[in-house]
Amino acid sequence: MVFSVVAYTAVIQSPALVGAGTPDMSADHAAAPQAVVAEPTRASSRRREVDPDAEVVGRAAGGDLVAFEQLVWQYQTRVVNYATAILRDSGEAEDVAQETFIRAHRALHRFRGDSSFKTWLYTIATNLARTALERRSRRERIGDQSLDDEDRSMGALDVPAGGPDAESALVTRDAIDRALSALPDTLREAVVLRDVEGLDYKEIAVVIDAPIGTVESRIFRGRQRLRSLLAPLRAAPGASR
Repeated sequence: MVFSVVAYTAVIQSPALVGAGTPDMSADHAAAPQAVVAEPTRASSRRREVDPDAEVVGRAAGGDLVAFEQLVWQYQTRVVNYATAILRDSGEAEDVAQETFIRAHRALHRFRGDSSFKTWLYTIATNLARTALERRSRRERIGDQSLDDEDRSMGALDVPAGGPDAESALVTRDAIDRALSALPDTLREAVVLRDVEGLDYKEIAVVIDAPIGTVESRIFRGRQRLRSLLAPLRAAPGASR
């Protein structure tokens, strides 16, 4: 586990947090809207589907801390992995994951169930990850420079060649991680949510607050870019076709 549920429980039960709403935000966090914990309205027009977490969420919303701990145990690794793929920094990812659950706990009584709990949780994590990227961007003074700029992205020739089985697996994983890091933030979000986290297109549309067509376009363009970056790896001797 990345962070202890017991430690997390101590955080949400601390006197400074009990009864508190969204904490005061520093200048770095000022750009994060209250909507980070609000249920997206686009989902309200869709037919509701059965949420497998509904019973546990209902108990947690009623103040059952054990039920909320169950949700933390169920989703914390996935949220950390998702944040790591977006931020490319494990320390920042763990911070985002912990803040995601803290905010979810504070806002759970406002969760209406218009989307699944999982989708709602990823929405919070996505907004927090975006805020972290914006804060990093300001710190590094790179303004609006895209990660897709040629001088910042990984060229196709930089993909390491394959090797013996065990080594090849590590090389492949490293190449994929580097290729994902080379994608612009919006494309990386969409590809990771679909191909790594397994969300469907409707869920992704809610999470990133974009139309289905935009989701499809970003996933298509992201996959195209990844294929281009990973072409030398696929062409290496012994690579699977």
